[in-house]
Amino acid sequence: MATKKTFVIGHKNPDTDSVCSAIAYAYLKNQLAEDGEQFIPKRAGEINEETRYVLKRFGMKAPDYISDVSTQVRDIEIRKTKGVSRTISLKEAWNLMKENGSVTLPIIRSKHLEGVITTEDIAKAYMDVYDNTILSMAHTKFSNIVRTLDAQLIVGDQEAYFTKGKVLIAAANPDIMEEYIEPGDLVILGNRYETQLCAIEMQAGCIVVCDGVKVSKTIQNLAAEHNCTVIGTPHDTFTVARLINQSMPISYFMCREDLITFTLEDFTETVKNVMAKKRHRYFPILNKKGEYIGMMSRRNLLNAERKQIILVDHNEKNQAVDGIEEAQIVEIIDHHRLGTVETMTPIYMRNQPLGCTATIIYQMFQEKGIAIPQEIASLLVSAIISDTLMFRSPTCTQVDRQAAEALAEITGVEITELAEQMFKAGSNLSSKSAEEIFYQDFKKFSMDGLNFGIGQISFVSREEQEAIKKKMREYLEHAGKIDDIDTIYFMLTNILDETSEIIYVGDQAEALLEEAFGKKSENGQLVLEGVVSRKKQFLPKLMAAIQN
Repeated sequence: MATKKTFVIGHKNPDTDSVCSAIAYAYLKNQLAEDGEQFIPKRAGEINEETRYVLKRFGMKAPDYISDVSTQVRDIEIRKTKGVSRTISLKEAWNLMKENGSVTLPIIRSKHLEGVITTEDIAKAYMDVYDNTILSMAHTKFSNIVRTLDAQLIVGDQEAYFTKGKVLIAAANPDIMEEYIEPGDLVILGNRYETQLCAIEMQAGCIVVCDGVKVSKTIQNLAAEHNCTVIGTPHDTFTVARLINQSMPISYFMCREDLITFTLEDFTETVKNVMAKKRHRYFPILNKKGEYIGMMSRRNLLNAERKQIILVDHNEKNQAVDGIEEAQIVEIIDHHRLGTVETMTPIYMRNQPLGCTATIIYQMFQEKGIAIPQEIASLLVSAIISDTLMFRSPTCTQVDRQAAEALAEITGVEITELAEQMFKAGSNLSSKSAEEIFYQDFKKFSMDGLNFGIGQISFVSREEQEAIKKKMREYLEHAGKIDDIDTIYFMLTNILDETSEIIYVGDQAEALLEEAFGKKSENGQLVLEGVVSRKKQFLPKLMAAIQN
């Protein structure tokens, strides 16, 4: 039975809560999973230095990165049409297509795709008029001829190839035959001894004896001396003449140029657009190594399974991983305001006014009676410390504090020491570019036709804060053009002072900021004392100003 996979994933520009909650919730779901279910943590962006420190300290691997959760070819049931060798005959290819109910055969060599042949190609091979040298021009293997004619190889090597001469029927007497049989020809004949003898003496490359006639020892020995292949078939001359071209190898007719293939990673929207412009019924699928996997048709696209997604630490579409509208959201675990994510069907959603998503996940471990391993407890307590700024944020509740203390007891860490090391690692931004700093914790919002974004960076050092502020001022204007955002605010939050310095760009940025907080900005910045939370202190007031 195929495993049903569900990705547990946080928002773009993930913070410590987003990453650690994804890992912890995936672990919890796997403990509760039924057979055939698997929950996999993912991340939608680069992890920041603080999160990197937490993962390294507690020996945990970062979730794999996923840039887009749109439906891919790998989400589709691929037809496992077996590949064939380029040397098989047209007749064998036709029979395989009938058995498999397919119209296209992939031609494979060392697992790699060489070409394809379709029923249309075979039909053309049957219907087109070829001259009598086509069999040798196609380099037809004698074993193909034997199988096509239901024959027996009497003299010769069936692994050899018919590469020279024409195909003809010995319907005349030997005197006339001598005038048109040339060295290397393949001669179809009956039971007349003198006709067989004449063909061999005229240096024919092969004779096909029809009607199941027994070939004498004398003819066999003579054929061997003259390097003439002898094939005996039960069919009559007419049937042999009709069938023999079907023994040609498919390599002579296969399509090998400008092949349209897809990979397992290709998105179905791209595939649909390509398929719409082509009349092919089936398309080969390759893996990352270029190896053939199977075939896909338009009908397969109709049965594509959307990726199963659990969102943690967010519920807004513009903060979610790309392609979320094509995925199937099955759960949301969050502690933010309700946003713009829509679902096709009712889902399980848990949204609590707490300081951290990790606190909710801790509660769920308790409710389900699942023991929390030390490493998972370490991640959860780190997430709570990060999101609540070690309980300084106004979003922090007594529930968050109690959860952190219980988790710290499980893992054996000292909260103050862990917080100091985390914040120190997170504020060490000197080696990062302005772009890396900007997107470390940046979220987009939309309200009343205004698209705006809010970024936030925390510090424990005022000197580093000043250095980063200068770097970010120069970058904000550029960032707005990239993200197509009207207004950008960037919060430089000093954890120890519990203040945030706000810098901004945008035509309405200054007016909205001053109205929201009732203070005049100076030199393109505004210092807000006691404001450390984007979610609870900054965003609500800004949104009220936008509404006004």
